[in-house]
Amino acid sequence: MTDYWFKPKSYGYGATPINWKGWASTAVLVLALFAVLRLFVLPVPGGAPYSLLEAGLGLALAFAVIVLFSLFARSKTNGEWGWRWGKNSNGSL
Repeated sequence: MTDYWFKPKSYGYGATPINWKGWASTAVLVLALFAVLRLFVLPVPGGAPYSLLEAGLGLALAFAVIVLFSLFARSKTNGEWGWRWGKNSNGSL
């Protein structure tokens, strides 16, 4: 039996957490993005500004973290990802 951490969203594209593991992994994503952006993109108050290369590296690393998390979340989702408009109470679109 596969332990699913996410379910497809009712509206839009992607997935939403359905248990503590999904929420914890989402929190790790947020912390990882904050760390990457803080280390590479956002200047330290009173410190030297980052170069354009460092900022670009940070943004590329943030993009890579998001892509990897999306692939992970997709593998832990109960169902397929796709654009959804939701359903009415009678089950129709």
